[in-house]
Amino acid sequence: MADRRHGGSGSRKKADGKSGSKRTAKTSRRKTPAKRPVRRGPIGYLRAFLAWIIRLVWGMTWRLSLVILLIIGIAVAYNASQLPPLEAQLDGRARGSVTMLDNEGQVFAWRGDQFGGVVTTDTVSPHLRNAIVATEDKRFYRHFGISPRGIASAIRINLREGRGPLSGHGGSTITQQTAKLLCLGDPYDPDLWESEAAYEADCRETTLWRKIREAIYAMGLEATYTKDEILTIYMNRAFLGAGARGFEAASQRYFGKSAADVNAAEAAMLAGLLVAPTRYAPTADLARSQNRAAVIVALMEEQGYLSEQEARTALENPAELSEAAEAEAGGYFADWVMSSGPEFLTRKTTEDVVIRTTLDQRIQRAAEEGMKSVFETKVKEGSKAQAAVVVMSADGAVRAMVGGRRTQVSGVFNRATQARRQTGSAFKPFVYATALELGYHWYDTVEDTPLTIDIPGSGPWSPENYDRRFRGTVTLGQALQHSLNIPAVKVAQNVGLDRVRRIASDFGIESDLAEGPALALGASESTLIEMTGAYAGILNGGSSVIPYGLVELRLQGQSEPLMDATGGIGERVIRESAARELIWMMHNVVTQGTGGRAGLPDRQAAGKTGTTSAARDAWFVGFTADYVAGVWMGYDDNTPLTGVTGSGLPAEIWHEVMARVHEGLPPRDLPMARPEPEPEPRVAEDNRQRTQPARPDPIGQLLRNIFGIRN
Repeated sequence: MADRRHGGSGSRKKADGKSGSKRTAKTSRRKTPAKRPVRRGPIGYLRAFLAWIIRLVWGMTWRLSLVILLIIGIAVAYNASQLPPLEAQLDGRARGSVTMLDNEGQVFAWRGDQFGGVVTTDTVSPHLRNAIVATEDKRFYRHFGISPRGIASAIRINLREGRGPLSGHGGSTITQQTAKLLCLGDPYDPDLWESEAAYEADCRETTLWRKIREAIYAMGLEATYTKDEILTIYMNRAFLGAGARGFEAASQRYFGKSAADVNAAEAAMLAGLLVAPTRYAPTADLARSQNRAAVIVALMEEQGYLSEQEARTALENPAELSEAAEAEAGGYFADWVMSSGPEFLTRKTTEDVVIRTTLDQRIQRAAEEGMKSVFETKVKEGSKAQAAVVVMSADGAVRAMVGGRRTQVSGVFNRATQARRQTGSAFKPFVYATALELGYHWYDTVEDTPLTIDIPGSGPWSPENYDRRFRGTVTLGQALQHSLNIPAVKVAQNVGLDRVRRIASDFGIESDLAEGPALALGASESTLIEMTGAYAGILNGGSSVIPYGLVELRLQGQSEPLMDATGGIGERVIRESAARELIWMMHNVVTQGTGGRAGLPDRQAAGKTGTTSAARDAWFVGFTADYVAGVWMGYDDNTPLTGVTGSGLPAEIWHEVMARVHEGLPPRDLPMARPEPEPEPRVAEDNRQRTQPARPDPIGQLLRNIFGIRN
């Protein structure tokens, strides 16, 4: 019983223990107070809403950013995969270049897109590499193709200056500029674009979408090429004015040296062209280009590329143009050669072409200086009158050409080759050349008396001499010497206007020649180069010439020419004896007649003055034994000249030009002859022509010439 009591007692304790535990736990749960719901006020709800918005925006932002980064990465990878090898990116010209050499083989002009050859960051002058980086992108070696800081700065400047955010300053890195030069990998296709200019304008477009594509393409460049390779592409692709593509071409163009040899001042000038090649080209305005270079020298010093002493030296010795670039000799001449050659090898060439020409740079300078001296000393300041000069050899080889008062130009109106103007009395030598060819001589006579011709459809016409005087009986030599109009008309009528037209045309005057008797007084139009070439035919003994400037054309790097000279002496027009006599008559024009101001003190000269109606045009064309030169003067809008005739300023310009042309040349006699007068000189006119127009009788005239019948 004790055991049972004990056991029983123990069992109850355990049981009671369990039961007590349960009750305690239950009691404990009952005693814990329940949670009360949080009561939020308006601020609490607002905070919760804002937190939800932030979580939503953040969630969308990082997901969208991830998608955008993924798209950009794919786009960059795609652009990188499409980029060609480095060598294919260096010369992207759509057309070729033309290099022109003078008669001594020296370069004097360039046309087209000149590419001087490939340069790299290792081969160019360190000054040039540093100048480019200092000017265009000082963080070039530290960014990944775009510069957010530079873009933000550019937008801020544009907005501050009142422009659109993408107008003006672009904040582009060198890599982005290279992408633009590559036109984002889209090559020029002439079938898709109206012109190369339209294509390049599209490549320079600054819309937001274009900027985004440019940034992606730039990062593709960074992923494919090294920094130095990107800079190499940039240095070879950049347009630097005057047709120069790449820094090697520009260095040769402006300084006559390789880009490897430029000093700090020259490098700064070249780098300064990047911002505005046409505006800062040293051939356009050297002082402006030097000022721009000075800014870049300061940047190079500031960024540690130049020491203080090096920068001072560069500023004290600014870059100067080479002699050829400074002179820009033959701007008009070069344009004429380009227009006279085959288009596919000149104006639209896709190859690099070299043309050897007839230009003599010494004579070109003489022509420019001679004309300039007269305008500076004899022409009223502010005058808009223009002038043109052509100098050539007797075989038609053009040695110098000035197409207007502004000589350092290209691609402008050339008055020597493009202006068709009435020739006035400068045409009269062809009237007398016709008479001499038919057997007349300088001593044959003509009546300088009043003349009226009834021109069908126009009525009566009464030509007058310049001084409105009549001299009676004069010889042909006197009539030409004093530029008498009435005798010239009578001689032309007598020998036949058709013959005069044919002789003039055969000598090279290709313009439409007047049909009526005013032909003898230069009523027809011609160009200065045509007139000068026609006079060259007189000097060479009576054979026609075709003025030419191109001697030889070949592709760069090849020795065999593709074409040779396109002009020279042609067929005989008049007998040599007739030409020699005409030269003697024209020599008297200079020594005793209207061309006195053209005379040269140390050698013989011959020529003829010309003044048109109302003095709208004034001419002097003449020659020595060595060269032929023509001068025209007038206004572009045909305004009459005031107090100017061919015997005045044009003769003086001719004198100044030819005096310089012949400096250092030994004097030579003109190839002229003076036949002795016959006992009974014939009359070089038909008396009936004083009151009625002449009726050409070619058969009768031919019979008279054959049998020696005199009028």
